[in-house]
This record gives sequence, structure tokens and C-alpha cells, in this order.
Amino acid sequence: MTTHSNTPAGWYADPAGTPNLLRYWDGTQWTEHTNPGQVPGQQQAPKQEGGGSAWELNVSRPADPAKVQHQVQQQAGVARADYGGGTLFTEPILVVNQKAKLIELVNEYTVYDQQGRTIGSVVEVGQSTAKKVLRFVSSVDQFLTHKLEVRDAQGQPHLVLTRPAKFIKSKVLVHRANGEPLGEIVQQNAFGKIKFGFMYNGQQIGAIKAENWRAWNFAIVDHTDREIARITKTWEGLAKTLFTTADNYVLQIHEQLADPLLSMVVASALTVDTALKQDSRGLG
Repeated sequence: MTTHSNTPAGWYADPAGTPNLLRYWDGTQWTEHTNPGQVPGQQQAPKQEGGGSAWELNVSRPADPAKVQHQVQQQAGVARADYGGGTLFTEPILVVNQKAKLIELVNEYTVYDQQGRTIGSVVEVGQSTAKKVLRFVSSVDQFLTHKLEVRDAQGQPHLVLTRPAKFIKSKVLVHRANGEPLGEIVQQNAFGKIKFGFMYNGQQIGAIKAENWRAWNFAIVDHTDREIARITKTWEGLAKTLFTTADNYVLQIHEQLADPLLSMVVASALTVDTALKQDSRGLG
């Protein structure tokens, strides 16, 4: 069974109507991959006619590979890399684009490689209806706990990022999908140039450092303060910036890294967005 190509790749309710079964849609057709249960934050099965959720007005469209390439090379100024293994942990350039929504109640992102191919996704999980209501009627997002699953192109989770409820400074706990802890990404200051430390077994193994106090561009350094990666926020146009909640980033990794630093770096663009954006879309 197929349907229109405007439906993003992802897990949806089985089109055959099988109860409690999700089937993977690759962007053009249904695949043989299935998952039991209902994944929070996922849409219903693709339909011929588009329509918004009762909670969210989703105005996203599948990415045009040429636009992703433009985002990398022209907007972020990142030169094309001639290597990459095609996965979240082997590509030197990751493009993290948030799904554009007029009202954001569930954080969702798609991750592309430098060519515009979908290699992963990030979905907020574990939100109750009451929490969605709270996000809709108030601005208390920064005080709520957020949990994100980082999934591969087949929808299998690899990392879980948990940002506990905060007051001033944020902290993100990074775990493998099996629950194994990989460390913490800890906000180290609330004013001036924001800095996050990568903490592992009580030691700082790296950091995310803002370029200036208002910019959403960050240098990622190792424990010697040597830059190993960079996050650049890209401009999506005035209308999209003013009327939706989408934030898009290009993560450039300068060299091959090993865990736990590799997973920290992959999680970094999501950490910056989730940790800081709810504070009024600024770094102050």
C-alpha cells in the first residue's frame, strides 16, 4: 500500500488496522518493518488528505536534499566531507532540523546527512496529556522534564537524553537505549557566553562553548580545549522563524571520536536546543 510522498518517513499506525502495531513508512512506501505498541509523539497513519493533530499544527514537509545541501554549504558554511558511514555515529556532518509546528507540544527532529538523506530522528517521549495541556496554556516549559529518544533511520533508539526539570541551569543525562549511562551534559553558567561541560565519571571530558552571549553557534572542545566539532544554527526565513517553533542546526565533527565523547557530541545539538530554547528563545 502506498500514499502521497508528502508524508515524512517514520513509524505510524499499521494501515491494515492491526491494533497496537506500528509500521515504518520510508517516505514513499510502507516497509516490512513493524513495532508493537504506540510510540508517544508519533502521528497516525498517512492519509491522502493532510490534517493537523488535535494538539499540534504540524506544517513540516519532507526535506528536499538540495535544500539540506544548501543549508550545510551556504548557510552554515561547512565544506563537503568526502567520507561517512551513513549512520548517526559515522557521518562527519549531521543536519538536525526540528519539525515546524505552530504550537510545539512534542519536540521532534529529523537528522540528515550532508546529502539530505534521512539517517535518524529524535522524538520526545513520555509526555502525558496533562503535560501537553500545561505546555499549551502556560510558559512553564523550562521547568518540565523532557526525555528525547535518538533513533536511527529504521526507528530503533540508540540514545536517550533526559533533561530534568530546571530552575536556572540545565543538565542533560545521556544514556544508551539499554539504560547504560554515558555521562551528563551540564550547563556551567547562566549569564554571558553559555558553556556546557561533558561530564563522565566525575571528570570533564569536553565542553560546548557559545560563540557569544546571544548567538546559537557553538564550538565543541575536548578536555584540552581543542575544537573537535561545531554547531551552527541556520536561518530558515522570516516567516518560518516568526510563526513556527522550528530550529535547525548543522553539526560538523572534525575528526573521528570514540565513546563516550562521540555520543556526547552527537547529542550536543539536541542538548543546546532542548536545554536553552524554552527559556524565551535566547541565551540570557
